[in-house]
Amino acid sequence: MAYLLHQGLEKAAAHYPDKPAVVFKGQCLTYRELQEMSSQLAQTLRRHGIEKGDRVGIYLNRSLHAVVALFGILKAGAVYVPIDTAAPIKRAAFIIENCQIKALVSTLRNLNDLGPALGNASPIRCVVLTDASSGRVEGPLASATPVSWREVVDMPGVESVDRQLIEDDLAYILYTSGSTGEPKGVMISHRAALSFVNWAHACFHVQATDRVSNHAPLHFDLSVFDIFVTLNAGATVILVPDELSVFPINLAHFIAEQRISIWYSVPSVLTRLVLYGDIARHRFADLRLILFAGEVFPIKYLRQLTSLIPQAEYYNLYGPTETNVCTYYAISEIPPERVDPFPIGQACANTEVFALTEGRELAAPGDIGELYVRGPSLMKGYWGMPEKTQEVLIPDPRPSALWGERVYRTGDLVRLEADGNYVFLGRRDSMIKSRGYRIELGEIETVLYRHPHIEEAAVLAIPDEQIGHSLKAVVVVRGGETLKEPALQAFCAQYLPKYMIPGTIEFRTQLPKTSTGKVDKTRLSHEHPQGRR
Repeated sequence: MAYLLHQGLEKAAAHYPDKPAVVFKGQCLTYRELQEMSSQLAQTLRRHGIEKGDRVGIYLNRSLHAVVALFGILKAGAVYVPIDTAAPIKRAAFIIENCQIKALVSTLRNLNDLGPALGNASPIRCVVLTDASSGRVEGPLASATPVSWREVVDMPGVESVDRQLIEDDLAYILYTSGSTGEPKGVMISHRAALSFVNWAHACFHVQATDRVSNHAPLHFDLSVFDIFVTLNAGATVILVPDELSVFPINLAHFIAEQRISIWYSVPSVLTRLVLYGDIARHRFADLRLILFAGEVFPIKYLRQLTSLIPQAEYYNLYGPTETNVCTYYAISEIPPERVDPFPIGQACANTEVFALTEGRELAAPGDIGELYVRGPSLMKGYWGMPEKTQEVLIPDPRPSALWGERVYRTGDLVRLEADGNYVFLGRRDSMIKSRGYRIELGEIETVLYRHPHIEEAAVLAIPDEQIGHSLKAVVVVRGGETLKEPALQAFCAQYLPKYMIPGTIEFRTQLPKTSTGKVDKTRLSHEHPQGRR
């Protein structure tokens, strides 16, 4: 029985040695090659002093090397820490220093770009270079031992699992945005990751014949499904080139040409496919399953997608990085009159979710409350942030709970429906007050998306000493359409009380996105004044 995250690869390699495991830009690694190469990297890391529990960074663009690095680090008994190469250099340096990364798998160019941001006391002792450049590492990283990829592939790959590892040991750390401006390192154990992987494998009937997209970067938790669920099933991972997301027509062609059978991404990517991908040109005969998570999928675009690709099954997945996916909802049909987003659903197997009202009572059908998660998929905590960890990993507050058992407090507001499904309403910290009224910003965004000409929308709360907060909407209008602020405000007035109508509306050609494809509200907020005094 697999109890470590990388054991799924070892099992699949024994059954499907010559089958493509990972495909990227015309190149392929078979299961045998991925197994051997990752074992060689593991031996290399061990030889250069990497021990159980050490953190090893992956500072690479999407590539076959990145997947090899992921499994090699796990096989070495270490913890993989993916770092976004598109993020500001200072953020990458913070992550490296924050969790004391001992080794880094990267390219020479990336390392030399990173070097100036690192202090002279860099924790990195070894750098594994995946490119064949003849240059040398400069700056603070010059003191780290350089290891060429040739040295890796010349290493004998001893196939052995470190028997000192147990399921509660860390597998990876994913850094997410923090409210203080510094990233938070979410620590996930082998047990927590496998709890999700095993559920997803069974729930979505992932087979060896499937070809599964990997659109999410490794530092985004959607990648755990793409990589580990796929390889656990002996299926094939199709890495999606980053540049395709910029051109939805090319992305649609890629999905059809690569015969992808399972697609998983944030809704924003699927929305762009609907609007600009000309997906009616393709049959997508192999596409049987479309999963989405990370943000609310505007119902009008989801309806169009299901009509254009009717043979696929659709699922709305929900869960913060700290729990991975904890609820899911199967989309059956979308009535023409439906305007509200679909629920986030019910708990995954081996997971319990419940909501508590403001009065700390268990939410009954119709009640609004904050969502809590209980089960083996919970994170171990935030790296180096015990106080922040204690704020969200708390003793189960229910009277019937076992003493001391921990649950995760999501900070998300939900409503429990009569059928047992939960409806996501928004963040507890995005519930603001204006003129004495409590307002959930997500409700206003939902109404804006109802307008037939609105392509994207975000609502910001601007601090205002006189009324608490003023409301500002930033929207993108569908190409070729014209819309003015008074007309959009009048549209909102059909569905919202006066105090919830944005006082100002800014029109843009596009909204800023995070590296994971979501609307970057932090950046939007920083672009706007802090309010009236």
